[in-house]
Amino acid sequence: MPDRFFLQGEIRFTMIPRALADAALFETSVREQRTLVANVIQQRRCTPEMLAAELGASRLRNAAALRAIMAEVIEGAMSVAEADLMHLIKRSSLPTPLYNPRLYVNGDFLAKPDAWWEDAGVVAEVDSRQWHLSPDAWEQTMRRHDRMGAAGITVLHFSPNQIRNDPGFVVRTIQGALGAGRPLPWIKTVP
Repeated sequence: MPDRFFLQGEIRFTMIPRALADAALFETSVREQRTLVANVIQQRRCTPEMLAAELGASRLRNAAALRAIMAEVIEGAMSVAEADLMHLIKRSSLPTPLYNPRLYVNGDFLAKPDAWWEDAGVVAEVDSRQWHLSPDAWEQTMRRHDRMGAAGITVLHFSPNQIRNDPGFVVRTIQGALGAGRPLPWIKTVP
């Protein structure tokens, strides 16, 4: 048991970072571990720093995979699909983009794209049904993409299925956009 826990009747509770580490290590697949960590961090129930501190403080066995997942999250992957895109880009000959940077035009927030190639003005977005299916989420996604397009950014859209099952298409599409792209000096990038 961790040093800090709460007792309610016969049930012991602990802080979210330790509970997340335990639950993730219980999963047998890296994909499921990635899903669990990304969901908890995206819901802002735990920060990557809190989980990293827990992993550093505890003596959990088999934590190497969880540390690798934490590195992905710290690098910018905010979901399993984004981590899949990140791995695809790393395996390809594509230049490394910034993941989830904040983009500004004239001091006004523009967007936080999944992957951003600043030198070419190209964005790659992972548009999954899970996060974009509701009418409100879809409308918000469309508005964000329209704002980026209006600022001169080339916005590419990929589904998680395309990234997993047709990686060649994804890489070729990004390569083509990067080849035709250009810097957009009016867009300020904050990693």
